[in-house]
Amino acid sequence: MRFTRTGRGAARGTAVLVAAVLAAGLTACGGESLEEEGGTAGEQDKGSLVVGSAGFTESEIMARMYAQLLAEAGYDTRVQRVANRELYEPSLEKGEIDVVPEYAATLAEFLNAKVNGAEKATAKPVASNDVDATMAALEKLAEERGLAVLEAGDAVDQNAFAVSADLADAHGLTTLTDLGEKGLAVKLAAGDECPERPFCQPGLEKTYGIDIAALDPKGVGTVQAKQSVADGTNDMVLTTTTDATLEQFGLVLLEDDKGLQNADNIVPVVNAEDAGAQDIADVLNTLTAVLTTEDLTELNRQVDAERRKPADVARDYLESKGLL
Repeated sequence: MRFTRTGRGAARGTAVLVAAVLAAGLTACGGESLEEEGGTAGEQDKGSLVVGSAGFTESEIMARMYAQLLAEAGYDTRVQRVANRELYEPSLEKGEIDVVPEYAATLAEFLNAKVNGAEKATAKPVASNDVDATMAALEKLAEERGLAVLEAGDAVDQNAFAVSADLADAHGLTTLTDLGEKGLAVKLAAGDECPERPFCQPGLEKTYGIDIAALDPKGVGTVQAKQSVADGTNDMVLTTTTDATLEQFGLVLLEDDKGLQNADNIVPVVNAEDAGAQDIADVLNTLTAVLTTEDLTELNRQVDAERRKPADVARDYLESKGLL
């Protein structure tokens, strides 16, 4: 289940235009993209920033909090929603996106594979349950790609896997080890990148011996994915530890008892050249310092269960913490 640097150059004056072109290009490639205004700086205009968001609730909330904080600090901000890391990370390197909320361990392994090759990355992973060691590896890899990673806080959101309570009761499942030992052929609802992600299908198969018989690409923790498990179309869903709606679907998490998931603390990552100013880091670090895993779960619940808009949930939280 992320970035510092110098002031923005004149090229940043075209950031919104670039982002609009990017949105059209990503849509043509099959990725979901949506550009939305995050905030207007007014008289304090320090330039424009494009904040990236992946295609799930928590990322959207985080991106809107980043955009609102940066707007308050004097930047014109926009949120650019892109379906997955495989699409938005190259755009971050190019400066088409300036800031994204990221997950330390997941990004570290993504960059490990990108820098060193998938085979070497698999043989020598850099992420672990140790957040300090993971962050050190991530910072080095990010720097090689022109990115900078800001501070990691206490908020952690790891991949997690849920099954229906009925299935868990029928087979006595409380852990992923239990599922592997039962030898069940599992239909998994997840993101379409799951077969390549080491902490998704490959990890389930290697670490737990779980037989992933089929993958249904309904996304990570989406309503459709969870409903497909609730109605028996699929057996298990990839979600996150901060998913606040599992009970509504009659689902329960299976414990990651062998520690497959690593230190996925939430961290802001920035394009080092275009968004590495210290004041940007200072602004985003104020949120990192107060955000907790419990906060994330509650914010997700307000969007997913109460159907509130991510931007409204983000603003209410920032105001409650005295950040706006």
